[in-house]
Amino acid sequence: MSNNVDWKLARSVAGRVSNPDPRFAEPHVRDGLESDLLELTTQAEELVESETGLVSLGGPAKARVTDRIGWVDANLASFNRLVGPLLHRLHEEEQSKNGDGSDDEPGFFDRVGSTLTETMPFGRRLAPVVGPAVRGVGSTVGGAVNDASEYLSPKVAGIEVGALLGWMSGRVLGQYDLLIIEDERPEDQDWVYYVGPNILMLEERYAFPAREFRLWIAVHECTHRAQFTGVPWLRPYFLSLVNELLDSVDPDPKRLLDTVRTAMGERRTGNGPTLADGGLSMLLATPEQRTTLNKVSGLMSLLEGHGDITMDRAAVDIIPSQARFHKVMSQRRKNASGVSKLIQRLTGLEAKLAQYEEGENFVNAVEAAGGRSLFDEVWAGPENLPTIDEIRDPDLWIARIGSPVS
Repeated sequence: MSNNVDWKLARSVAGRVSNPDPRFAEPHVRDGLESDLLELTTQAEELVESETGLVSLGGPAKARVTDRIGWVDANLASFNRLVGPLLHRLHEEEQSKNGDGSDDEPGFFDRVGSTLTETMPFGRRLAPVVGPAVRGVGSTVGGAVNDASEYLSPKVAGIEVGALLGWMSGRVLGQYDLLIIEDERPEDQDWVYYVGPNILMLEERYAFPAREFRLWIAVHECTHRAQFTGVPWLRPYFLSLVNELLDSVDPDPKRLLDTVRTAMGERRTGNGPTLADGGLSMLLATPEQRTTLNKVSGLMSLLEGHGDITMDRAAVDIIPSQARFHKVMSQRRKNASGVSKLIQRLTGLEAKLAQYEEGENFVNAVEAAGGRSLFDEVWAGPENLPTIDEIRDPDLWIARIGSPVS
């Protein structure tokens, strides 16, 4: 089975799902928004530096206003840079395994039947029926699946990636691209992106004052850039966590089935994570992967909460509408329903949205206990980052870190 992704198909699917906004295609609309955000990004950087004390070591921010498919293109490029080595490794492992020609372990469909009978209610009683049925299906379709897998897997992966990015492209307002690879087209990296149609849509729907709202968004994205380019160790540390997760991916179906079996057992006893904790990736992760995912969750909660607080504080004197912006956006995050709610839960976006509020609560609690100097201890090194448990109970972090070093 191929572990590649049909990136061209992914883009095509995303383009169909993203529902382009014809207003943004009008030159005067696009040019006006672009001119505003290029100017406001420079102003936002100055406001962020004044509020947080974080100074980017990467020079002035580069702003790019794009449509939804442009945002998709940027993320497809990042995905390709990030997961390309993983896909290559998995493909080589599969080729090596397939070339061996020997397999003394039970077949894949046998393992599926075993897992089902062990995890389903009354599964053991159904074993005499489930086992032969699954093996029968396996023997019938196995050859066809093997013949088609080299073609279908990249297509299926492309459809999945494209559908998710297309759906997200209609909701994202801005994004800082932190996946900087020094030797690979630096001119295409380290950008602050703004998704123009989505910004225009919210301004119209809620009658937001345009310049204020655009500056407010710019402050949030420039805060993220200041975090990753103003704290020298932060970006390498974050990418080390991502690489740790990628390196732990195992293509062996037996490992996956074992993980599913364990997860379903934990669900029965109420001891394991739920979809609300991080979507399917958390639910099906190994214990080691969960440890890393919790580190990522703790870090992202901190960064998102800090970003939200900074955008509300940095320009309070020149964005009188910021309290209304904050209220509307918080309600927008919480009010997803139907298919959107399901997608958020399955993909882990629901957990990510919760990070904003949890992170804000953490920052406020730490500053209430020790002021800005205590909070700034989070930037001292990876060992000072709060865990996800400390994010949710700031007193734990305060007790661990103690008074800031003068």
